[in-house]
Amino acid sequence: MPFIEESDLLELHKDIDKAQIINERLLDQIKFKNKELKKSKIQRNVLAGVTGLFLIGTLAITSFTAGLSSSNGFEQQENLLVSIDSLDAIKTRIDNLKQQNQELSLVNEFYLAKKFLEKEKIYSVQVKSFVDNNVTLASKALTNTMFVKTNPFYSYSLGNFETLEEAQKFRKQLVDLGFQDAFVASYQDGKRIQIEDPY
Repeated sequence: MPFIEESDLLELHKDIDKAQIINERLLDQIKFKNKELKKSKIQRNVLAGVTGLFLIGTLAITSFTAGLSSSNGFEQQENLLVSIDSLDAIKTRIDNLKQQNQELSLVNEFYLAKKFLEKEKIYSVQVKSFVDNNVTLASKALTNTMFVKTNPFYSYSLGNFETLEEAQKFRKQLVDLGFQDAFVASYQDGKRIQIEDPY
């Protein structure tokens, strides 16, 4: 059995402390970015509503003034050209808003999928356990990973699978890569239910 000298052990503890501080900073940055994303989403929704009202008002005023204009053919043609130009600008603005809305929808779908996974029974492959909560691998920004407290340890799992067979295949791949202690566990509501059969 290998022996670790006290100085090496102290260095390892220092490295772990540094990693924990870095992880806390990264988690704070992620929380800040999530708050900014929520604010941006609300602002875009408000902007889309105001733009929609503006478009409706502009179209109403344009059609009202077009009806009141004199019967002179040249003036009507000029008004028509002006309204076509403004319609092109409005269409461009609508296209930009649609693109922003699609981007926000993708982010929203990601968070909805994550919430759905927390409610359903899923299978994951646990690869490591830690005594401390603050581990660099524990970032919630990482997708398809789980970091769950299983007294007195914190377990780190990879993959979110609907069926046990998928998780077992993934476990075999991880064992082939060198994670000899990897095992399959089932989770629901962010808590481990039980350790499953590895085969």
